[in-house]
Amino acid sequence: MAAAIIESSPMVRDGYYYGLALFAAAVLLGWLTRPAWGIIPVLLGLFFLWFFRDPERPIPAEEGAIVSPADGKVTDVSVIQVGSDRQLRLSIFLNVFDVHVNRTPISGIIRDVRYQRGKFVNAMDTVSSEQNEQNIVTVEGDGHRVIFKQIAGLLARRIVFTPKVGDHVQRGQRIGLIKFGSRCDVLMDVSASPNVKIGDRVKGGSSVLAYLPSQKAHTSGVTAVPEKVR
Repeated sequence: MAAAIIESSPMVRDGYYYGLALFAAAVLLGWLTRPAWGIIPVLLGLFFLWFFRDPERPIPAEEGAIVSPADGKVTDVSVIQVGSDRQLRLSIFLNVFDVHVNRTPISGIIRDVRYQRGKFVNAMDTVSSEQNEQNIVTVEGDGHRVIFKQIAGLLARRIVFTPKVGDHVQRGQRIGLIKFGSRCDVLMDVSASPNVKIGDRVKGGSSVLAYLPSQKAHTSGVTAVPEKVR
């Protein structure tokens, strides 16, 4: 097994903001009314502390590995037409119980960040990839270009992305989050070999979605990739 790098951070700071505010509201509500009325904000505060968890993850060190930008369920593995290019697209659906911290799929330079306003269609729907509000990020490294999208869902109303164009990022590095249910798409050269299939559960930063051409020998044997035209 290849060496791995461990990153750790217990929680996104937003969790502390939401949690502490709700705990304060519980104390105030219990003091002004009855203690029992403070139970609901306490439970909500605990939920937010849990929701914004940011567990440590082993980052794969294999050359050519493209890691998942998010936790969730793989809902699409297909070849699509993007302008004049054919690209392999892998889609990941995040439900409200998944870790929502996002990580970069490869090491490289952030070449482009484009925020696109749009709808809030259910992130399980394929049209959400194009119609929903989203942040589209292009990373270039080792002669390859990978695009990943942070896509809002029915509940998500805020997408966070911290790096800037020109910044250098490391594979698996934390780069932001999508609050509540959402979706992440990863687009790469069609020559990449997928390492996952529809229905697989993946973890951001540690699950390998695909290998670039030099690493085909490491794939899981996914042979048929349906082609879709966008």
